[in-house]
Amino acid sequence: MLKIRLQRFGRKNNPAFRVVLTDSKNSTKSGKFIKILGNYDLKQNLFTVDKEEVVKRIAEGAGVSDTVHNFLVKQEIIQGSKKNALPKKSKTGKRKDAKKS
Repeated sequence: MLKIRLQRFGRKNNPAFRVVLTDSKNSTKSGKFIKILGNYDLKQNLFTVDKEEVVKRIAEGAGVSDTVHNFLVKQEIIQGSKKNALPKKSKTGKRKDAKKS
C-alpha cells in the first residue's frame, strides 16, 4: 500500500521535511521513496505541496499520515476534520502499597 508522509532531511538542529509518496513497508528513515510531492520547512513554517498530484494519489488509494492529513486540511486541499497525531496514552494501573504494616 502506498502512503503519503513526511521524511526528515537537513542538518542537525535544522529540521526540514519532504512530503513523499512511499511504500508503507519502508521505514521513515530508510530514505526510500517513489516521488517527492512537496516539502515542509519547520523553522519558516512553510508547507508547499503539488496539489493535483496529491489529490490524484489519494484518489488512487494512497493513505495519508495523520500529520500530512492535518496539513492538507489546513490548506483546504482535502475536506474533513483534523486528526489527533499525538500518541495515545494508556491508563495507569493502580499502585500497590509500598509499605505494609
